[in-house]
Amino acid sequence: MSSYIETLARQAYVASTKAALMPTFQKNDLLLKIADAIESHYTDVLAANQKDVDGAVNRSLPKALVDRLALNPARFTEMVMGIRKVAALQDPVGRIIDGYSVESTLNIRKKTVPFGVVGVIYEARPNVTADIAALCLKSGNACILRGGSEAIHTNRLLHSIMQEVLLREGVDPNTVTFIDSTDRNDVKELLSLDKYIDVIIPRGGEALHRLCQKESTIPVIVGGFGICHIFVDESADLEKSVGVVINAKVQKPSACNALDTLLIHKKVAEDFLAKLKAQIESLGVTLVVHGTELSQILKNLGYNPRFLVESKDEDFDTEWLSLKLNVALVDNLDEVLLHLRVHRATHSDAILTENLANARRFTENVGSACVYVNASTRFTDGGQFGLGAEVAISTQKLHVRGPMGLEALTTYTYICEGDYLARS
Repeated sequence: MSSYIETLARQAYVASTKAALMPTFQKNDLLLKIADAIESHYTDVLAANQKDVDGAVNRSLPKALVDRLALNPARFTEMVMGIRKVAALQDPVGRIIDGYSVESTLNIRKKTVPFGVVGVIYEARPNVTADIAALCLKSGNACILRGGSEAIHTNRLLHSIMQEVLLREGVDPNTVTFIDSTDRNDVKELLSLDKYIDVIIPRGGEALHRLCQKESTIPVIVGGFGICHIFVDESADLEKSVGVVINAKVQKPSACNALDTLLIHKKVAEDFLAKLKAQIESLGVTLVVHGTELSQILKNLGYNPRFLVESKDEDFDTEWLSLKLNVALVDNLDEVLLHLRVHRATHSDAILTENLANARRFTENVGSACVYVNASTRFTDGGQFGLGAEVAISTQKLHVRGPMGLEALTTYTYICEGDYLARS
């Protein structure tokens, strides 16, 4: 007898064969109706979310997780608008990306097609439920969603709203499948169902990604965690650099693209830190201080000791997800590039500089998914990249990198035509 999870996976597999055939106009209409339906349940969704937030606080879950969990009016609007933006994007399915004939007279076309069934395991962020469903529907995939226990009330309601629309529009409701269970064993079983599921995408902390890599018999797209760095070069416009650094750290500290480590060229360190001081202290950012030279500069500038902590060996490898920030001084760009290689620079990293040669060297030598020149790391986002929404931010090197939008949820097939052709 099939288990609950296997039954869901099998039903999603059947639904995926129908989803792949939906024409563009039907997919777009469906998404717009889903967006309208969620919007009409504004009060209910925020009430369910508040129940989740209260539960997370009562369980003393980390502040960063509670922040990612919370849906305020702005985040709710962003979630709904994200679905509408996906509807407005070009359909990624059925595009001919190459076509040619070979010596045998075989005509070959390379055509984009859906994956089939996309399994997404995620923590906190209930907007992921809507984002993934929208992206999978538009790309002709079925999806299986497994959210964290901390967001169960919000996720459950969002899924039920989408189910009502699918049923009303005559679409197999298993096209968007939700695992309405908080049993952790369900995750391990899900990861073994390669007979039905084509790809697994984890969204959460490093522990979740490592679990999926270790346990899954299904291909896993890894991403969403990593240490983000900004290097303030000696040629940087220091006044403008202050705004970029503050934005990268403070706009949303719990985000995976928030700044973790600030590297400053020694020649401009004192001047830059003097300009940074007022905002750092007024916004409550704690500096994790690396090195005695930096410590002395901060002391001379009158930094409040309350916002300074001495570093530990592991701090350069810590994704803070909070108002903490590593700060260190460097002698040159070579030292920066070495630091990034040693300390897992795979996500989003930036240089602030007026030196074109240094900018070029940085972009050519940093192996991260997203590399910035004179811009905040906070731009690593599907919406900011014009993708409408994102499934995840991939930091691996196979298939896709960076924010994963619609195209990342397709693969391709070779269509080969001949005139009753046999190979000689």
